[in-house]
Amino acid sequence: MTALAVGAVKETATGERRVALDPDAVARLIKAGRSVLIETGAGTAARFTDAAYRAAGADVTTRDRVLAESDVLAAVRCPEAAILSKLHTGQTLIGLVDPLNHLAEMTSLATANVTVVAFEFLPRTLSRAQAMDALSSQSSTAGYRAGIVAAEAFGRYLPMMITASGTAKPAKVIVIGTGVAGLQAIATTRRLGAVVTGYDVRAASRGEVESLGAQFLTSSVSEGAGAGGYARALTADEHKTQETELAAALTGFDIIITTARVPGHVPPVLVSAETLKNLRPGSVCVDLGSSDRGGNVAGSVEGTTVVTPEGVTIVGASQLASDLPTSSSEMYARNVLSVLASLAPSAEIVIDAVDEIHQSIVITHAGEVTNALVRAALNLDPLAATDAKTPEETSAA
Repeated sequence: MTALAVGAVKETATGERRVALDPDAVARLIKAGRSVLIETGAGTAARFTDAAYRAAGADVTTRDRVLAESDVLAAVRCPEAAILSKLHTGQTLIGLVDPLNHLAEMTSLATANVTVVAFEFLPRTLSRAQAMDALSSQSSTAGYRAGIVAAEAFGRYLPMMITASGTAKPAKVIVIGTGVAGLQAIATTRRLGAVVTGYDVRAASRGEVESLGAQFLTSSVSEGAGAGGYARALTADEHKTQETELAAALTGFDIIITTARVPGHVPPVLVSAETLKNLRPGSVCVDLGSSDRGGNVAGSVEGTTVVTPEGVTIVGASQLASDLPTSSSEMYARNVLSVLASLAPSAEIVIDAVDEIHQSIVITHAGEVTNALVRAALNLDPLAATDAKTPEETSAA
């Protein structure tokens, strides 16, 4: 039986430096009996050389050959149209493809009989899914990087500094949303010496926040946790209450890091324009929820740093994982390997229609859009044989 061919090409999104497979992952695939094709230069931005890929056993070649000969194409983000148009019947695309924001592409890929697997819909609370959890692995590096970015943008010391010239007070930091990214941001800013507070509508997050040496702040809104422990979407009245309480608290902080992302939807505004006007000049907001649909901070622009007329710096920081491309790629590649082990235990992709993980992450298969959420977004009738699990609509990044 022919070995399953796994490929990766250079990411084409602006500013993207990660790669879906690192040389160590290639070596593991080869050991498992797979073959691997890597586009020349695919890992350069993540500091993986073509020579390292060859040494691991990969065939380093042209993009066209990777796309033509791979059974599975691993990608970090949804590939551009020029790449998608070259995928063909029987191939599988695995990645953070953001299907709800690429509905036309999902339809086209289904028509082309390409199987699409999206990490975004992984049921993250299943213990056997944890090794596949690319959202968490990438949020981890993004949260760490957010603390560094905040320190760089802040015009003062983060720790208390006692010098012959006087004493500098420690910076006060609040991290809104204490999922994976938030906890990493808390840990990083704490290590840098700031006085840190973690905010979450889930009261159960208190223990994790306080274990990192930070203070915990929550809303009077009760039952902020949804199924599986992730933050759920708040009602309009709940959001108003939360917004009012949070706005009053935020004026006491120097640095605000926000982490609330809603895949496929407009992110919630947690720092309003009015709140920004009340922050001290020199304050910094790092918005991990920033997107082309807006962000957690009013006026946030994805991938851009802006300064308000009142002197508040806003960093649109939705892709900070790409700022640590080596570490992010290494972890992401492990997630790809874990998904492949589930989907292709032998030499071919086999989708198990009754497996909870497969139901959730497989977006298109056998010429159909199969994921329930994507079908609903496309106004398609549910598939009779599909009982896909619904992931949390809102989760801290």
